[in-house]
Amino acid sequence: MRVPYGDTAVEVSLPDCDVTVAEPPGGDPVDPRDAAESAMADPHGPPLRERVDADDEVAIVVTDVTRATPDDVLLDLLVADLREAGVERDRIAVVVGLGLHRPMTDDELRTALGEYADLAENHDAEAAEVVAEVEGPDGERVPVELNPTVADADAVVSTGMVEPHQYAGFSGGAKTPVIGAGGESLIRYTHGPAMLAESGVRLGRTEGNPFRETLNRAGDRIGLDFCLNVTHGPAGILGASAGDHRAVVRDLAELCRRNISVPLSERYDAVVAGVGAPKDANLYQTTRAATYIALGDFDPLRSEARRASNASGRIVVPARLQEGAGEGTGERRFYDRLSGAESAEQLYEEMRRGYEPGAQRAFVVARVLREYDVFVTNSESPAVVEDCLMHARESVEDAIEPGSDVLVVPDALDTLLVSK
Repeated sequence: MRVPYGDTAVEVSLPDCDVTVAEPPGGDPVDPRDAAESAMADPHGPPLRERVDADDEVAIVVTDVTRATPDDVLLDLLVADLREAGVERDRIAVVVGLGLHRPMTDDELRTALGEYADLAENHDAEAAEVVAEVEGPDGERVPVELNPTVADADAVVSTGMVEPHQYAGFSGGAKTPVIGAGGESLIRYTHGPAMLAESGVRLGRTEGNPFRETLNRAGDRIGLDFCLNVTHGPAGILGASAGDHRAVVRDLAELCRRNISVPLSERYDAVVAGVGAPKDANLYQTTRAATYIALGDFDPLRSEARRASNASGRIVVPARLQEGAGEGTGERRFYDRLSGAESAEQLYEEMRRGYEPGAQRAFVVARVLREYDVFVTNSESPAVVEDCLMHARESVEDAIEPGSDVLVVPDALDTLLVSK
């Protein structure tokens, strides 16, 4: 078998194990430009050119290097529509929605944004300013902060990738500007232990999900005028949707869910979870594979068997980790929490009382590590893995005991395991 690794793949051979491969339907990939053009021609609500005036200052919030969004293509179409409305290029700003991730380099910006790289600025969460408040599910009023360029704009537009997300159900929509170009207040609230403990906050669910609903309300409050989002499966881009942010997410989440769900009923000793680029660049992003497997709709691991055998209850993730734990504020907080903990149980109980924005990934990883062992293989940063309560191995084969029942999920971030 071949499992994604960086921009390539690793060969995995488990001849002494009983192996099942979870292959989602996948769908038929489409050309991103053709799909986006069709979405722009038939948006939810008025087209972008009818939502702006010629003298408007327009901010377009795009995704960062952790998302495989064809932002250069989407910007082409958005800018063309703005120009049709009379908005000149010098009145358009592009803000990279980093959230608490690291800034993109100049080379990354040129690769991702093409001819629009000169319009781009990396978001700085510390510079965000309060523009509104939003009410959370518990009635608490939470400040909504925005990048100053976005806050000062007459019109706010965003790109996005609608893909499975541990908390929002699916990413994209309002998440790109209110989290990506937002400040710590909303991130702290939405990613805090109280919100993540809500029963509706789960992978693959958008309806009845208070995390997603809070983001949607924040999108309304900041005046998010127009979205152009895409979704993808293992084979590539599956479709695009444009217009009002709620409808865009609803469209693409359904399309994605249809093409990436795998029904299961059996339990396994170990799961091999593929990630690949861009998510396997650092441990912060790579651990999504483990949490998506263990905290999704269907947990395929034999947690009971783990107590009787050290061979069971393993999640094995091949990942390059050329950036180590990660370089952004959130990634550093993630590393500090895990590397400073005595055990997963101690860390989980400590973080239930609260934590700083960005550290939420350490919280959900600790939740998984209380039940299962996580092995990261083939990495360039094995010491970082070991620092973070996980196990480093040279290969997938080294992490799995002979005779194990193994589930291989080649693309763990583009696969939803559901109950049969």
